[in-house]
Amino acid sequence: MNPRPTCEASTHRLSPLHESNSSQRRACPSHGFTLLEVMITVAIVAILAGIALPSYQDYIQRSKIIEATAGLSDMRTRLEQYFLDSRQYPNACIAPAGGAAPAGKIYLPAGTEFFDFVCNLQPAANTYTVTATGKAAMAMNGFRYTVNQANSRQTTGLPSGWSGSGSPCWVIRKDGSC
Repeated sequence: MNPRPTCEASTHRLSPLHESNSSQRRACPSHGFTLLEVMITVAIVAILAGIALPSYQDYIQRSKIIEATAGLSDMRTRLEQYFLDSRQYPNACIAPAGGAAPAGKIYLPAGTEFFDFVCNLQPAANTYTVTATGKAAMAMNGFRYTVNQANSRQTTGLPSGWSGSGSPCWVIRKDGSC
């Protein structure tokens, strides 16, 4: 088998009379991309990134909302368990610490990164409201969810661009769906 001729091997040796005429020389094919091909590729990648990046950011934001809904559900379960044991709700919610909670108190959810939790307890009236508020430093500013003793879940605040504030459920998508 003969190897493919290289560019130099495939050029014709012209007679001295024709050496000055470059149009008769066979040029080597160039390898690489043209500027137009590179520009088209960059444009396609920019369009795809412009579509994908906002969707990805929405996905990340929705994944952070799970912390609020899980924390509120956990708090409701623990408050109801406390009520079953004591026939009244605790007097206060306190920051999480090691060991059992002091008498008449209950711990707020531990290890929260994106939301702050606050309890509004009315032991005499046997009512409570737990609120999860998004942290601005974690790009969750404007999100606010609540739950009460009747398991009434409500979205009391959402950032601009989201619909469904005031909904009787926990809104988890921009379109207002729960």
